[in-house]
Amino acid sequence: MRATFFGAAFAVAQKGSSMSILSEFRARYLVRFWSPIPALVALGVASAYYFAITGTFWAVTGEFTRWGGHVLAWFGFQPQEWSYFKLIGLQGTPLDRIDGVMIIGMLLGALCTALWANNVSLRWPTSKRRLVQGLIGGIIAGFGARLAMGCNLAAFFTGIPMFSLHAWAFMLATVGGAWVGVKICLLPFLRVPLKVGSQASSLFADPQAREQRNRMQVRLGVAVAAVAVAFAAWRFEVSIALGMAVLFGVVFGGLIERAQICFTSAARDLWTTGRTQIAYGILLGMAVACVGTFGAIMLGASAKIFWMGPNAVIGGLLFGIGIVLAGGCETGWMYRAMEGQVHFWVVGIGNVIGGTLVAVYWDELGTSLALPYPKIDLLEQMGPGTGLLFSFAGLALAMLLVHLNARRFQPKRSAALEPAQTESLA
Repeated sequence: MRATFFGAAFAVAQKGSSMSILSEFRARYLVRFWSPIPALVALGVASAYYFAITGTFWAVTGEFTRWGGHVLAWFGFQPQEWSYFKLIGLQGTPLDRIDGVMIIGMLLGALCTALWANNVSLRWPTSKRRLVQGLIGGIIAGFGARLAMGCNLAAFFTGIPMFSLHAWAFMLATVGGAWVGVKICLLPFLRVPLKVGSQASSLFADPQAREQRNRMQVRLGVAVAAVAVAFAAWRFEVSIALGMAVLFGVVFGGLIERAQICFTSAARDLWTTGRTQIAYGILLGMAVACVGTFGAIMLGASAKIFWMGPNAVIGGLLFGIGIVLAGGCETGWMYRAMEGQVHFWVVGIGNVIGGTLVAVYWDELGTSLALPYPKIDLLEQMGPGTGLLFSFAGLALAMLLVHLNARRFQPKRSAALEPAQTESLA
């Protein structure tokens, strides 16, 4: 009897200890947001492996444009006959394409980690004007991205490691476009007063409701993770590349949600606050991606190179303006949409519309802005070693410029901190 009692007590204590360890692990790694710099470096490494394994780069807006093509086909159009879709392909469905299943994986990964962090709730913007602004910004950003043949991923984060010169033009133009976007957002009619929702505050004020919601979201997160694994296993039956694309997508989505990776913040902060953390992380992530991508190319993988024409510059300018107006880039709106932010559902719809508009007008746009211009591969033009060093030098110069730009804001920060420091000393 006594042995049974002590055995039961030990089992309860052991279970309590295990629960405590799990709770501590969840609080430390799944609830708290992660530092963006290590996350972006990890994304750089993962994107290089993704290219080596699947043969394509981490990209999303091309697939979003294909989704727009499928919608047009429902209404009796024949987009598969259009020049743009012949260029990027419209065969099959999103479930048959590497980009399609990868994006599904990203959405599942972002939703899974957001649920585990108890960070999913339906959130409406404080003003209907924000929805209109998000739609317009999303359309502009989607149009610019597809005009340049890539967004903050394919024409920036994974475009520069592909050693395509057009990605450098796109990056610089995007930064300039972000400056224009900031100026537009400062116009009086676009300023929206901040409101605090009473519904959300009352929910979080009730400890019992908060704990019940927490447990439910953790269970849902486990269920979403199971769906992602099952989806990957299903795609593995078709091909290794499709199955791996799903798994990489889950990793991409989980990382951007937990570290809140949004390229809009990096571009906008250059002109507003001078904060550098995300910008440094992006540049470091591209540097490590250059190494991995270079190795894959040297082993025989084919790089994705696009035209170094006015389309890259104009597309970058429009993309920079659009993401600031919308409040999020491609990675930014995807993870925020999974967190339940309705505003970013609208931004995503705008992205699909904008990309599809490029497909509609590509015969006019492409023949004048893109197709007459060369595709410049830095590794071919300069030689492998020199091309790689040129990319490192360019990223180092960009990091120096980010640092020098941040120094412009230091006097303002010091002046803002002085009253608080004086008050605390008193």
